[in-house]
Amino acid sequence: MLIELASLNTMQKQAWLQHAVAPRPIAFVSTQDAEGNVNLSPFSFFNLFSSNPSILVFSPSRRARDGSTKHTLDNIREVPECVVHICDYSMVQQMSLSSCEYAKGVNEFIKAGFDAEPATKVRVPMVKQARVKMECKVRDIISLGEEGGAGQLVLAEVLCMHVDESILNKDGSMIDQTKTDWVARMGGDWYSRATTASMFQVPKPNTQLGIGIDQLPQTIKNSKILTGNHLGMLANVHQFPEVDPAFEHDHVKHIVQYYSLNPEEMESELHKLAAQLLDNGAITDAWQVLLSGEPLV
Repeated sequence: MLIELASLNTMQKQAWLQHAVAPRPIAFVSTQDAEGNVNLSPFSFFNLFSSNPSILVFSPSRRARDGSTKHTLDNIREVPECVVHICDYSMVQQMSLSSCEYAKGVNEFIKAGFDAEPATKVRVPMVKQARVKMECKVRDIISLGEEGGAGQLVLAEVLCMHVDESILNKDGSMIDQTKTDWVARMGGDWYSRATTASMFQVPKPNTQLGIGIDQLPQTIKNSKILTGNHLGMLANVHQFPEVDPAFEHDHVKHIVQYYSLNPEEMESELHKLAAQLLDNGAITDAWQVLLSGEPLV
């Protein structure tokens, strides 16, 4: 299906893009105007864009229906400071409530039932319940237009972070990702939740170069069993594996003996076993299973 965005109206573009670019992290942003009126609102057009300098970017886009600006943007233009909070599942309903378009001057901290606490480096208050709070000064606002739906990119430099000890690892040296329970925005009314059941690890190929999928034997690259994920795992080794004489696997012995007269079926069965091992993260064993097949060219 080809979708030509030029043929869509603003609301349709927004819907297709938000359903596709998902899940998106949420910046829960507190601001205040020159008179001290506080605002609190979530934005899912948000991410970390630089570590040094430490820059977060979020976009309180112009309203799609009429092109008007949001209170967050208006406040930042008056007081170029904000606090960006990261929300976990325990806050998601209150956070959603704060996104209601209350009148100017209405305090969303009170409306959503959050407690305000003073920041250390900026004038804007923080959400006490949030387990990560980042005090920021606004370095720039980049407008992408004045029409409805146009992004207004806020470049916020993080001055300091407040991290609740409950989400730190055992020695307190870093945030334990399995303890965060962060929520993220998707299309429509959908959200996602970072639980241990939905999380997984992929080793970074940044210390040694992987051999690459182009270096895999044709029988592996053209496998009808192994998926792209499987091939990526196999190709992330830094040198082509050699047969390990000490490797033993009862299932491999059975496959080789039972299918010795039918090489195609033997290859298929070995690939099925390798796929199972890869799904369990056993890359070394999977390679040894594949090396048991003949030929690997």
